[in-house]
Amino acid sequence: MASEQTASKGVLIIDPQTNMAALVAGMLRSLGRRDIREACDVMQAQLHLRRHTFDLIIIDDMIAKPDAVEIVRRLRADTGNPNRLVPVIMMAAAPDASRIAAARDAGVTEFLRKPFAANHLKMRLDSIAANPRAFVEADGYVGPDRRRRSQDVGNADRRSR
Repeated sequence: MASEQTASKGVLIIDPQTNMAALVAGMLRSLGRRDIREACDVMQAQLHLRRHTFDLIIIDDMIAKPDAVEIVRRLRADTGNPNRLVPVIMMAAAPDASRIAAARDAGVTEFLRKPFAANHLKMRLDSIAANPRAFVEADGYVGPDRRRRSQDVGNADRRSR
C-alpha cells in the first residue's frame, strides 16, 4: 500500500549491484517515492550529488574506492555540497559492531541490515521524519547528532564550563 508522502527532491541509491538498487527503488516506489536515481559506482554517485539535491541517500556498504564510510565522511565534510545535511541510510549484508560504529561516526543517519523488506525501510524513513536530529560540526565529527534520545539530567549534574 503506497504512502501519500512523496519526496520533493528525490532519493539517491548508491549500490554496486544494479539488481539490488532496482529492488530498493521498487520498495521506495511502493512507499510513495517517485524521483529515484541509482548509481552503481562512486563516479556516478558523485555526479548525481553535484547535480541534484536529494531528500535521502541510501548507500550500500559494499561500494568501493573509496568505501561507503569514506564517501559519507567526505559528503558530511564538504561544505559546498547541497546534500551535506541529507539523511543517509547505509545498508549492509553482514555488518559487525565496529562497522556500524564506523558508519555512525562518519555521519550515517540510519543503518539497515540486509535482507530487509519494504516495511523495514519504511520504519527507517518514518524514524528520520519523526525524529530529525540536529547537524553537529565538532572536532573529529560532522553529521547528525549521534544521540538518539535526550535525558534531563537536572542542574545538579550539569558540568561547569
